[in-house]
Amino acid sequence: MSGTVILSEGEEFDHVIQEVSKYIHLYVMPFGKEERTITRIDKRENMYGGNGTVHMIQMFEQKELANNRLAAYMVLLNKGDESGFHTHNERNEEELYVVVHGTGEYRERTGTEGSIRKKTLQKGDITAISSIGYHSIENTGNEPLIMFVITTNNP
Repeated sequence: MSGTVILSEGEEFDHVIQEVSKYIHLYVMPFGKEERTITRIDKRENMYGGNGTVHMIQMFEQKELANNRLAAYMVLLNKGDESGFHTHNERNEEELYVVVHGTGEYRERTGTEGSIRKKTLQKGDITAISSIGYHSIENTGNEPLIMFVITTNNP
């Protein structure tokens, strides 16, 4: 076995938290409520047809924020980890990516066959993603790519 370490889900999630905690403090102070840490971690292999693994560190409960489906840290630990092209059109959602650590390549296009526009993202960059657009993100650096993702829903 070529140096591959197999971790249980609990060990893997602990590893993700340890890696992310090197760069950011994982806590939330919701108005009128006690300060807290994460609510859960979701692991997504080959997310939307992309390569590798994406971890979604959920910071809020699904109904906790108005018109919000997702407010989470999207973590692409390794170079090459990616979320493949996808759209949020069916749910009429828009998304914001706020890069808090690392470097990645953001890609967007109109429709499934449109020309692709690319942008290198780094700490402090923000993308605004339309519900009709297709988009993807890939970790292109040697450190974890950590983004805070806010997905709003217009019912």
